[in-house]
Amino acid sequence: MANNSFGTLLNVTSFGESHGSGIGCIVDGVPPKLPLSEALIQPYLDRRRPGTSKFVTQRKEDDQVEILSGVFEGKTTGTPISLLIRNKDQRSKDYSEIANQFRPGHADYTYQMKYGYRDYRGGGRSSARETAIRVAAGAIADMLLKAALGKEYQIRGAVVQIGPHAVDKNKMDWNERHNNPFFCPDATMAGQWATYLDKVRKTGSSAGAILEIVADGIPVGLGQPVYGKLDAELAAAMMSINAAKGVEIGGGFALSSIDGSLASDEMRAGKNLETPSFLSNHAGGILGGISTGQQVVVRVAIKPTSSILTPRKSINNDNQNIDVVTKGRHDPCVGIRGVPVAEAMMSLVLADLLMRHKAQCGFNFC
Repeated sequence: MANNSFGTLLNVTSFGESHGSGIGCIVDGVPPKLPLSEALIQPYLDRRRPGTSKFVTQRKEDDQVEILSGVFEGKTTGTPISLLIRNKDQRSKDYSEIANQFRPGHADYTYQMKYGYRDYRGGGRSSARETAIRVAAGAIADMLLKAALGKEYQIRGAVVQIGPHAVDKNKMDWNERHNNPFFCPDATMAGQWATYLDKVRKTGSSAGAILEIVADGIPVGLGQPVYGKLDAELAAAMMSINAAKGVEIGGGFALSSIDGSLASDEMRAGKNLETPSFLSNHAGGILGGISTGQQVVVRVAIKPTSSILTPRKSINNDNQNIDVVTKGRHDPCVGIRGVPVAEAMMSLVLADLLMRHKAQCGFNFC
């Protein structure tokens, strides 16, 4: 299996399966002298950890990260950083019945057809379990960005829609997302989601979600104008997340329905050429594939969890018609725990592009 790495100057190669001994990654390209420890990474992982509420999978994993290399006396050495998270609560027997079945909505069929062999235990390599190590790697990228860009920089993520129930943009309070299990920036909507997901869970089904990830304090100049566009890199990173089926940058699809005089982000003179005053941000902080210095805004559509208790029509390895019921411990809305993952992917993309920009244009932005 190829393509287990992403990034250019900041490169991450992940390994491991849902029900194997563990999952891990090699993070290559991190500059030396960056303060780093397991204790600094762990809070990022705790936000994604399973079993934290009845609205996520009840698989009990501590997700304790181990740093195996690349750090000495609390700082990075500039050499490859090896991270490991051991799996502790695998229940492979839950999947014995689907060893010869193809679960609708899963990668079972395509894996079997491509490789002629698959690890059916929780989906193996295709499981969302793999995303835990992305969060660990993203923590390093976030620390790098904080050190390089200062206090103005931050990345925040929230769930802004579950099923048909969307947050009112005018009522969003980013601080509120810490007070509920949904990463919801609206206390009233969080209560509605709890009622809705309780009903969905009890019927043996699942729900989709939309995530919104924003980055502040991003300087002008990140990204390339053709093949290394910032928005293209972000879209590719977000679409690599399990169950992601759509990405919008800034105004996204809504821009297709408004007049051109309203769609472009008008400007007024600022203190200097690098910091004009933008009157709107339909472009999501990116023009021509390059960051504008505005807030970078990305939204990700996550499909409903495919592992559900409702019988679904499918086939088996012998091409016979069957009904599949997926047992085990699954998220009624996988998008909830997708927030820390999407934040991590944005951090990794921005850190890589910051390093690439400085390699081309020097330490002073072009």
